[in-house]
Amino acid sequence: MIEPLLAAPIGKHLLIESRATILETFSPDSNGYDHTHFAGFTYLQGDYIVSPHFTLVGGSFLLPFNTYNERLSPVWIGNFQDGPLIASLGLLSSGSGLGGMLRGSAVSRRKYSVDYATWFSARSDNEQFNAKRSFGGRASLYLPGSRLELGLSYDRQLQDTQENFYGAHLWWEPKDTVFRLRSEFARGRHAQGYWIEADYRTQAFGGLNSWIGRFEPLFRMQQTFRRDNVASDGLPLTNVQRADFGLDYNLPHNTRILTSYARQFSSAGDTNIWETGIVYRFLFPTWKGKMK
Repeated sequence: MIEPLLAAPIGKHLLIESRATILETFSPDSNGYDHTHFAGFTYLQGDYIVSPHFTLVGGSFLLPFNTYNERLSPVWIGNFQDGPLIASLGLLSSGSGLGGMLRGSAVSRRKYSVDYATWFSARSDNEQFNAKRSFGGRASLYLPGSRLELGLSYDRQLQDTQENFYGAHLWWEPKDTVFRLRSEFARGRHAQGYWIEADYRTQAFGGLNSWIGRFEPLFRMQQTFRRDNVASDGLPLTNVQRADFGLDYNLPHNTRILTSYARQFSSAGDTNIWETGIVYRFLFPTWKGKMK
């Protein structure tokens, strides 16, 4: 899987952003291997930065519901290869909207800050920019002294069967440590659930760049609960409990080795899930800038 990303500033106030996915899948079958191919845009948007408190976004954008879709879904950022079980809740099938969004910092003080994002999406059946008619928003409180973030999300699907989705997130990254705690809760009309993820890197044996400091143990606990038997949200058809144990290794030059084992419990049957992969991130300027 290749995920090219573009961030192109035009002047002091305009930024063009885009991300795409190119995916080649090989899976064994009776004739040897089956092959599938996919290529498409994840989003393509323009940001007009009016002030630190106000940014106008237009185009195809990632829905800012909770945090996973915007912050952790890029393959080079997430600690696990697969997303949380509730990742599809509140993302209205495609995970993106086609329309406009307002976002920025509502309040910024020394001891706290509040940021917001509110959006409206039109309906689109375009293959590259699929979206549902909907609206929603997210508000977050950040406490820099505690390095704690709390947020609430809401969106509503306005086409076909109208549905409301509610979300909440909590992130905590204690000062002077490399411990991180992230969590989300999401509730839809037909299902709800949560996930909690923790990771840690030690600096005790020569710092983060020592061979021991490059190890990153992970743990994620997640549960989903069916509210009815209508399967329209991408969540499992039965209640599920799952514990993920991971161990990543952070090589130089933005290269990471991801490994994990998960045990999943449900009335449909218990399952073991083993995953491993390698991620490489590289950056380069597309054109020269002027030094000031």
